[in-house]
Amino acid sequence: MTTTTRTASRAPLSPARTTATAARVLRQLRHDPRTIGLMIVVPCVMLFLLRYVFDGDPRTFDNIGASLLGIFPLITMFLVTSIATLRERTSGTLERLLSMPLGKGDLIAGYALAFGALAIVQSALATGLAVWLLDLDVMGSPWLLLLVALLDALLGTALGLFVSAFAASEFQAVQFMPAVIFPQLLLCGLFAPRDTMHPALEAVSDVLPMSYAVDGMNEVLRHPDLTSAFVLDVLIVAGCALLVLALGAATLRRRTD
Repeated sequence: MTTTTRTASRAPLSPARTTATAARVLRQLRHDPRTIGLMIVVPCVMLFLLRYVFDGDPRTFDNIGASLLGIFPLITMFLVTSIATLRERTSGTLERLLSMPLGKGDLIAGYALAFGALAIVQSALATGLAVWLLDLDVMGSPWLLLLVALLDALLGTALGLFVSAFAASEFQAVQFMPAVIFPQLLLCGLFAPRDTMHPALEAVSDVLPMSYAVDGMNEVLRHPDLTSAFVLDVLIVAGCALLVLALGAATLRRRTD
């Protein structure tokens, strides 16, 4: 069994096995309306509330709304993915899957594909709501906002897959949020420009992916054309997502041989 598992783990990425894994995850999520609601409805509700919290000062919503379009998908996908993957680990599902001819790459790519599909729906609804119904005033293309929101959601998915390896219960998975998400939320530039922070905190913010997600959203907010800074921000967020997915694959191993 050990030899078979190790051979499967080294198997090349298979589109058929990846899509089969993604289809299985989506079938499971279809029977969990609360999770779907958390992923798709909650970000839209939060944006709606925020718009009317600043009803007397629409410019404030314009200044922070674009940033939150990147932050909300990251947070919700992190929570959902970490808990859903932990259930797979603790229930023994991953254990059984890893004993089959299914490579780690297929498994991680399948999860990323499934949650990525939901991330597209989530990001499209939130971006459409903010731009066309809540009158978020952006100088750039809404499609660029959607691109960053989608990459942030995929980054949240990757982080959730990764941290699920270090939690023994769903409660512990939620406890990772203050350690993984809150520091990024405080240092990403949402509450204060990063260049006005203490130099030590600014240096930390420079290595946090959420900082580049917010920077990318602000580039779209302030510039009508595609800028080199936006491209760099997008590449950094995408690179971080791929890196964390690779780390998540490294945590996939059988607990027993």
